[in-house]
Amino acid sequence: MDRSQQHSVSGTPDSTSGPRTTHSVQHRFDEAALAALASRIKTWGRELGFGEVGISDTDLASAEAGLAAWLDAGWHGEMDYMAKHGMKRARPAELVAGTLRVITARMAYLPSATGAGKGLESGAAGQLRERDEGGEPSAYVRGRQLAGVPDEHDWRSHEHARLADPAAAVVSIYARGRDYHKVMRNRLQQLAEKIEAEVGAYGFRVFTDSAPVLEVELAQKAGVGWRGKHTLLLQRDAGSLFFLGEIYLDLPLPTDAQSTPERAPQTAGAHCGHCTRCIDACPTGAIVAPYKVDARRCISYLTIELKGSIPEELRPLIGNRVYGCDDCQLVCPWNKFAQAAPVADFDVRHGLDRASLTELFSWSADDFDTRMQGSAIRRIGYECWLRNLAVGMGNALRAEPGSLAPPARAAIVDALRERADDPSPLVREHVQWALEAA
Repeated sequence: MDRSQQHSVSGTPDSTSGPRTTHSVQHRFDEAALAALASRIKTWGRELGFGEVGISDTDLASAEAGLAAWLDAGWHGEMDYMAKHGMKRARPAELVAGTLRVITARMAYLPSATGAGKGLESGAAGQLRERDEGGEPSAYVRGRQLAGVPDEHDWRSHEHARLADPAAAVVSIYARGRDYHKVMRNRLQQLAEKIEAEVGAYGFRVFTDSAPVLEVELAQKAGVGWRGKHTLLLQRDAGSLFFLGEIYLDLPLPTDAQSTPERAPQTAGAHCGHCTRCIDACPTGAIVAPYKVDARRCISYLTIELKGSIPEELRPLIGNRVYGCDDCQLVCPWNKFAQAAPVADFDVRHGLDRASLTELFSWSADDFDTRMQGSAIRRIGYECWLRNLAVGMGNALRAEPGSLAPPARAAIVDALRERADDPSPLVREHVQWALEAA
């Protein structure tokens, strides 16, 4: 659903990222040299802005049955590329011949200088700190406690307020800045090139939500976190608001097994306990059971991956979410440890953290192409953008009495009527549905 680690079913059809070097000559390293290289790789990763880098082998056999069952159930919807590669998704060495190891890296995307991340204490690594270096409550938390302020991060309060405003157009946090595919790909490519400068030519390929990769499974094996009940990767000190990217390579690096003592607190098992907040919060009931998502009901799928008509019975459940959905992450207790993005690329652009439905609906096709240049949103195209906004506007008109101010209601009706004869049948259909509530 066009976001790295989005419910573990993300990806772009039949594409890969970054050049792959010619296959390396047979490298001969002793264990000490390989261990030293692995350590340097992690240091380089941190220097490039990654919050964590882990290394795994390529054995994902334990994930094959679950993948097959998910596909057989049809839960991938119209994402045919999910099934096209078959079990190659769970077999890295078949997807990229010669692969011996996979480097997994995560990068936080919560904007720190704009709406979603304001008011939070940031450390050198950009973490929104609840705990200081000694593990005690941070100065930020202590100050709020002394002032009697509810223990709720500003970014989550902001998001909940937006969701409660029927006239607001809610865009998923990850998509408000620069296209993460480009940012992650560039940083991973730099990391791969640093390795090449160290060892000489070797075989590698960079992936960032761009091929049939089971990135959450790989991240778990690399000790980067554990799968939450919403199927996203969770990390004790970072929550889930981060992108994942991988480098498949043919170097026999030492792996970061889940069972190593220093990583056991992160990955020794699920740390969700009896919590079901993500399941309970899903607007459409897409999380059908712990660790199982029916993408056909997921708002991220409906507003991003689905290219046709949104099922009418699901439209009222979408609310004012016009691109993606963060609800399962908003309620997750682990996201009180969410980290601020280490790069400005993920800062909000074009006021997407405060835009109204009518404002975005007024954009022309040229406006959309110009303003969404370099954004992941541009990938869905103008037609689906208007479709999504029309659903949001229809839901605003159906909102509880008194929740939508009369001027806002009138503006929505006028905007919809102006597009009642839109040349796109898809747009016309959803505009007509919206106007039924006028």
